[in-house]
Amino acid sequence: MARVRIRFAKLGKIRWTSHRDTARMWERAFRRAGLPLVWTNGFSPRPKVSFGLALPTGYESVSEYLDLELAAPQPPASAEVDIDALPAILSLALPPGVDVLAAAVIDDRGPSLQEEISSCSWRFAVAPADGTTPITEERLAAEVERVLAADSLVVTRKRKGADVTDDIRPSISSLHMAGTTGDGIWLECDLSSRPRSLRPSELVAAFGPGVEERLVRRLHQWIERDGARWEPLDLPRAATTAPHAVERAS
Repeated sequence: MARVRIRFAKLGKIRWTSHRDTARMWERAFRRAGLPLVWTNGFSPRPKVSFGLALPTGYESVSEYLDLELAAPQPPASAEVDIDALPAILSLALPPGVDVLAAAVIDDRGPSLQEEISSCSWRFAVAPADGTTPITEERLAAEVERVLAADSLVVTRKRKGADVTDDIRPSISSLHMAGTTGDGIWLECDLSSRPRSLRPSELVAAFGPGVEERLVRRLHQWIERDGARWEPLDLPRAATTAPHAVERAS
């Protein structure tokens, strides 16, 4: 038995697929690829697959993760799964817009993705909510400076159908402007996922009315410990590339 970690991209129209439907999509891909997954026991067995932090519907990502458990090979299929070939095999079994970037065997005694990931890096465009009132770089720069200088930023956000009031300032590790295109002014930021994940939409709400985020993309998920941080699976291990990720990463 082996525990395998997979890093994948989710780009384009597939971003409107919910987290639950994404999980079903992966189960179908595993069946098509003929992977010997380990299954749970009980009345309704499920493959032993665990995902990292859920990606909000409508957001893109080049840094999504899942862990799966592969069963030991059984006769007559005695050959082990070629982990290096998994990215190409699974990418072919997945819908357009979902590309496997890397796969590697990891320590089966290690903590889960949900336990390990402590922050995420994001890139998104900021544009006027009404589509007409312009947002100048000067105004946005002033908002970024105000947010970073604030001791607290209290906002009301939805959590499990209820309004929750939180101070989101401790969850903002970094925030800076990253250029301007026809889609709007771009921002990049690092946001904590503990104790609650802070979403870009909730950060933008702190800028005040008339502003909204667009074209949100998760760039990284981070494991942080003892002052250092690293990704759950580095891209240099990738056996294939995601055409959409390469094409739209800039």
